Amino acid sequence: MNQPVAIEPVCVGTVKGPGETPHEFTFIAPDPDRRVKHGEFVYYLTQVDGQERRILGRVTGRESVRLFPDSFMADPSVPPAQIAALLGYDSDASELFEITVAVLGYHDSQMGEFINPRVPPAGGSPVYIADDAWLAQILSKRQRGEIGSAHLGSLLSRAPDAVPVALDVRGFTSTHLAIIASTGSGKSYLAGVLLEELMMPYNRASVLIVDPHGEYNTLQEMQNLPAFREGNYKPRVRIFQPDAVRVRIDTLTLPDLRYLLPNLSEKMQYQLSRAYRFAQRSFKGGYTLEQLLYAVRQTSDNKKGEDEAGFDDEDDPTTGGLVWRLNSVLGNSRIFNDFENLELDELCAPGLCTVIQLNEVDQREQQVIVATLLRRIYQARIDTTKKKVGRGDKNYIPFPVFCLLEEAHHYAPASADAVSTDVLKQILSEGRKFGVSIGLISQRPGKLDSDVLSQCMTQCIMRITNPIDQNRIAESVESVGRDLLRELPSLSKGQVIVSGASVNTPVLLRVRQRLTRHGGESIDAPAEWHAWFERDGAAARQDTALPAARRVQREEDGDILFA
Repeated sequence: MNQPVAIEPVCVGTVKGPGETPHEFTFIAPDPDRRVKHGEFVYYLTQVDGQERRILGRVTGRESVRLFPDSFMADPSVPPAQIAALLGYDSDASELFEITVAVLGYHDSQMGEFINPRVPPAGGSPVYIADDAWLAQILSKRQRGEIGSAHLGSLLSRAPDAVPVALDVRGFTSTHLAIIASTGSGKSYLAGVLLEELMMPYNRASVLIVDPHGEYNTLQEMQNLPAFREGNYKPRVRIFQPDAVRVRIDTLTLPDLRYLLPNLSEKMQYQLSRAYRFAQRSFKGGYTLEQLLYAVRQTSDNKKGEDEAGFDDEDDPTTGGLVWRLNSVLGNSRIFNDFENLELDELCAPGLCTVIQLNEVDQREQQVIVATLLRRIYQARIDTTKKKVGRGDKNYIPFPVFCLLEEAHHYAPASADAVSTDVLKQILSEGRKFGVSIGLISQRPGKLDSDVLSQCMTQCIMRITNPIDQNRIAESVESVGRDLLRELPSLSKGQVIVSGASVNTPVLLRVRQRLTRHGGESIDAPAEWHAWFERDGAAARQDTALPAARRVQREEDGDILFA
């Protein structure tokens, strides 16, 4: 197989021998220009099947084997190189490094992956630094701007934009994606970049975003930017504010109702299940809250006969408790409604990015909303794929849908039951067959269900400092090497490790700049305080100022005459 050959290969060292594991080797490099960094890509040449191939590897370790003698550094006011020069010491050869390299192999363009020859390089073989053009070709499964590509940024060890890296959209829309980072590391910024790429003319995706913080409003700017237009295509962005989110009561399942209603006794749960089945049998076209309450009363063990007076909730405390809870949770809710619902044809379409804002919504209600939406989308895709529904049906979705969940640990918590966890697990395990994919964003992977995290086959991991979260990533994310995981605490804002099904090998990236504004900026508290004094402070001080004390006339013995 022909491979592009670097015009001017740059030799950076010489192979010393095998490393600690069968797929590692070490080489010795003076590296005066500091080019061989952690995560850098180097290669050696070898014969494989009668052809000379470049075997790529990633630098995983770097140790000094020769440095200035300690005595040269005894006086901090005199540079060691100056002492070395006075003593006739060759300062240019004062540093020498032993570099450890994990072998990736040669890239087979037909198979689209690296093939490890499983033979270590011969001792004394030259080691070259991989050139930018070659890396840009082999690190990404798709090239920037191609159909099905998502350009996230460029290789961190090289100059900005020297080696662009694009994710394979097909990879993460079939096997799911996770974005994990501590707060303030840039995870929502990265998600914004990914969403921009999905809505580009070369992707035209159908995206549903669950946004519990109201951070994705600025994506609406995509509709007016030339970069997102091509021919008669331009993306549409729909924002559903919390006041516009509706869930029809008859779409709630029995587990949803059990989850929403607080402190249900065993008798209440039993009666609720009977009432739920009664309502489903009796009201085929869907039912309202009043009809569900009617079902509860009809299934009461103390229900009176047809000839007796009407049922009184006080006759049966179980029925009364259920009625009170249903009225309290569903009757007083602005989310759950007898007739209104978020229709799927309003939420999902190619070229449409829908943002469901759930700020100001109770967390249990958020979980039920997410569970209901995901369940309906998943069922609609199953019915569409199996041709149970057709064009014109409200549940007809003849295209894949990508669902992105911010604060995913709220919807699949590790140490608690949530009604949304089961449907998430079902989609993560079976969704690829029906074209429903999930993107999870979390700042606390330690609080995210480990099964859910491990099902995401593409991972974007940014700075993580919490040891519990680091351990959870190490346990759940198999494709990231230990050497890259050690980088997690030291990553800066906007730096990300990308691994898994959407790239050919794990890479350390610098995230590209967004084309739309970032909607999740932190509040600048000192600036806000200063602005308050300039804008409102004077008026506030005037409003709260006490009236000047008037002089009081007193008699000699202290009695007040007048004021």
